[in-house]
Amino acid sequence: MRKGLLDILKGKFLVSGDAPKNWMFLLFASFLAAMMISSSHNADKKVLEIAQLNEEVRKLKSEFFEARSSVQQLKLESTLREVVAEKGLVPSKNPPKKIKVKSSE
Repeated sequence: MRKGLLDILKGKFLVSGDAPKNWMFLLFASFLAAMMISSSHNADKKVLEIAQLNEEVRKLKSEFFEARSSVQQLKLESTLREVVAEKGLVPSKNPPKKIKVKSSE
């Protein structure tokens, strides 16, 4: 057991008779390690991008609700009265009358 571990640490398995097989395995293992590292980096990039997009969505939703609230405020009758009063328009003193049209059929 001790001799086998010593041979591995000295690198004798890389120069022995079946060294090409060992080299191929090391190249394959290195390739897999590089692929794992690359995949991990890509996943981290995607997580950061998703977090950034979620923050942007949150901000846009906030802006939307703020704009919708201000539009609802502007549509109120009391707000409209104030705005048109500045232009000299006032509400009618006589209420509107409903016109009914009878069909000839």
